[in-house]
Amino acid sequence: MAVVRIPDEERTLREFGEIKAFLASINIGFENWKTENPVKGSSSTEEILEAYAKEIEALKASGGYVTADVIDVKPDTPNLDVMLAKFSREHWHDEDEVRFIIEGHGIFHLRPQDGPVVAVEVEAGDLMRVPAGTLHWFDLCGDRRIRAIRLFQDPTGWTPHYTESGVDKGYLPVCFGLTFIPAELQKY
Repeated sequence: MAVVRIPDEERTLREFGEIKAFLASINIGFENWKTENPVKGSSSTEEILEAYAKEIEALKASGGYVTADVIDVKPDTPNLDVMLAKFSREHWHDEDEVRFIIEGHGIFHLRPQDGPVVAVEVEAGDLMRVPAGTLHWFDLCGDRRIRAIRLFQDPTGWTPHYTESGVDKGYLPVCFGLTFIPAELQKY
């Protein structure tokens, strides 16, 4: 299950109820899904979408999502570093970013309008809804692996709008050991 860190406050949350309540306080949806027919690492996109069809349909109805797909990123994914460079810079979208993690690990950094940056390390079973307009960035963990169901309100998908704020450079893109690095101590 997810781990939430607030690096500027040296605070870590590990309990589901505490994580869900905290993320709700900054307008981020969080759930942990279970299914009667869990998928395996070798499951096809169709098998994954079928296994979670009931949950996907409920999300579509509640959030106006019209399509779902599966993203499958592995260490040997072609142009992985180029892809990650797009995700790991602070940005926002015109629509929600919804991810249900099937396999692997990743870390969402969120920058609420009021409050410090929040790091949410997600793993299999975690569902996050990052509302449209929320400043955030994403990195993979050390296993450089993530497989996730994505839902979209626009069938063409979302487009990132980069802030170029540089805030993302002050936070290490790692799991299990996030640290804020003050600008004066950063080495590029």
